[in-house]
Amino acid sequence: MTATLLLPRWILTMKPGEPVLEGHALLIEGERIAAIGPREALLAQYANAVRIELPEQVLIPGLINAHTHSAMTLLRGVADDLQLMDWLQNHIWPLEKVWVSDDWVFQGSLLAAAESLRAGVTYLNDMYFFPGAMARAAIDAGIRAAVSINVIDFPTGYGSGPDDYIAKGLAAYHQFKGEKLLDWTSAPHAPYTVSDETFIKLRKLAEEHDLQIHCHIHETAGEVADSVKQYGMRPLARLEKLGLMSERLIAVHMVHLDEAEIAMLAAKGVHLVHNPNSNLKLASGIAPVKALEAAGVNTVLGTDGAASNNRLDMLGEIRSAALLAKGATGDPEVVTARTALEMATIRAAKAMGREADLGSLEVGKLADVVAVSLGSVECRPVYNPLAQLVYVAGREHVQNVWVGGRRVLNERQITSFDVGALMGRCEDIVGRMKAGMAVS
Repeated sequence: MTATLLLPRWILTMKPGEPVLEGHALLIEGERIAAIGPREALLAQYANAVRIELPEQVLIPGLINAHTHSAMTLLRGVADDLQLMDWLQNHIWPLEKVWVSDDWVFQGSLLAAAESLRAGVTYLNDMYFFPGAMARAAIDAGIRAAVSINVIDFPTGYGSGPDDYIAKGLAAYHQFKGEKLLDWTSAPHAPYTVSDETFIKLRKLAEEHDLQIHCHIHETAGEVADSVKQYGMRPLARLEKLGLMSERLIAVHMVHLDEAEIAMLAAKGVHLVHNPNSNLKLASGIAPVKALEAAGVNTVLGTDGAASNNRLDMLGEIRSAALLAKGATGDPEVVTARTALEMATIRAAKAMGREADLGSLEVGKLADVVAVSLGSVECRPVYNPLAQLVYVAGREHVQNVWVGGRRVLNERQITSFDVGALMGRCEDIVGRMKAGMAVS
């Protein structure tokens, strides 16, 4: 088994209570981390290991994007500066009905994987149609993904209705079950697009196959008000009645919450995905992160899709989460730099049910490792590497990425597939879409 010794300036393990390590090295054997220790000691102990010098770089765990729609990279910039329901109903859904196909999802997901790896993201919690295409793209790119059995209650270009979506999702799940890079989720789209009957089916599916449940909830004030009119209760109360409030639930957005709901989230162990930039761009509001932190809710981070953000940039989300919480509450201590980084690493691994393997750099865990350079002019001087990552560094400073011990980004170059060929295929798809939009 080949051993690789990474020799950075700093290591930020994200192990609870552990400070930034300087003058240390990290050893990868196979797909896992085999040792972390003082540089000179590991150099002597593993004299035959392949050595990779990473000057002025800091190692961190691979970032986890806890909510995205990967294939929607192909809709980036197609409809900006709109409110959510206008954006969805009058722009996104009509385009998806015409254009979305297995190949469209594959190419768009591969584009998202390339963007993500170059931003230090090693795991995508995806929600979209044609899950088999997403699975193939993740495998080809060498990135981890939670692929969704995505369900909505009306027909689309992908399926005729809930039972058809479930059948197609399960077929993909069984086809790819056992692939090391893939997890799966049961994914009802949202309370305003999914019936009680479908929610119950997807809850039972998750229980039967031991899956997390991935769902947009309480994204806008209008969604909450409409639920009260239709069901006589707020969406979270409805989901509690249907038995979905548990540690399986990954609740996305959750902008509009009252005190009782926050207490229930904490008591039930629900994981909450904060999407600061998407929520700001769609003017959906600001999640009450200070109250969530005080209650002990496991709050993590996601980008949402590239059609609503428009960047799959987790370092950007980390910085926004820290700054937005401070500005919204007047409390500069509410989301510290470390807390913000935890939201994209160790906390996110817990949300995905993968905390035993991912989310921190520890011996025995999978070697999902990112090296970020703090050596450039805009990153100097460095007093605190952790704070520098959150408040200064950008995705352009990500230099190297390993997923399961495989180097998939080498000095900013994707190694797992031909990005140039992909760009050509995507340009062809977008050219056809633009021509179709011009005709219509």
